[in-house]
Amino acid sequence: MQARSPMYEHTLRRVQRDLTERFAAGFSAEEVAEVVARGRRQLEENGRHPEFIPALLEHWARDELLATARAEGRPLSPLPKLLFVCEHNEGRSQVAGALAEHLSGGRVLVRSAGVHPTGRLNPHAVTVLAERGIELRNPLPQTVHADALDAADVIVLIGCCQEEVDHAGRRVVRWDVDDPYAQDLQTARRIADELEKRVRALLADLEVPVVDGRETARAAS
Repeated sequence: MQARSPMYEHTLRRVQRDLTERFAAGFSAEEVAEVVARGRRQLEENGRHPEFIPALLEHWARDELLATARAEGRPLSPLPKLLFVCEHNEGRSQVAGALAEHLSGGRVLVRSAGVHPTGRLNPHAVTVLAERGIELRNPLPQTVHADALDAADVIVLIGCCQEEVDHAGRRVVRWDVDDPYAQDLQTARRIADELEKRVRALLADLEVPVVDGRETARAAS
């Protein structure tokens, strides 16, 4: 098999992880891994453009798992799927996604993406989350893929226009929150507080309990 780049392998691991989370109600991690491996073999044997394989694989494996679930009467995940999008996926969408995952106790499935991702991560994003006891699990900035849009129940646009994202009839929420790019840590903390308040409100609207029981965001120091 032809050697693939680290980025390629990272993306395929993300595909498998996301599918494992999405179909956890009806499939074991091993079953999902087998479907992903089978699809990968087929696509890599037939595909001429490896850059398209991760997106094609996610579509193929998702359809395969859905078909099996329906044929065998397996349950599908009832968890809401949230996609947080900002301009660069450097700070706001990363922080909002991590907050939603943490505050919900894993009762929502979360992705974040950028309209024009730079490939960089704002270091303050890691800091403001660590101050809340949250580890940023998936820090690599991502672009807005059609598969992520298709899978989302709610798309949260943070400081970017709806016209920039093909939301395809999905529920869209728009948050006007300042960009922490080139800002100091104190400003990043204030922005994180604002994002936390909005995430809490969104979870309440979705009737998802907040696990830590705090009523307000951490006061900025």
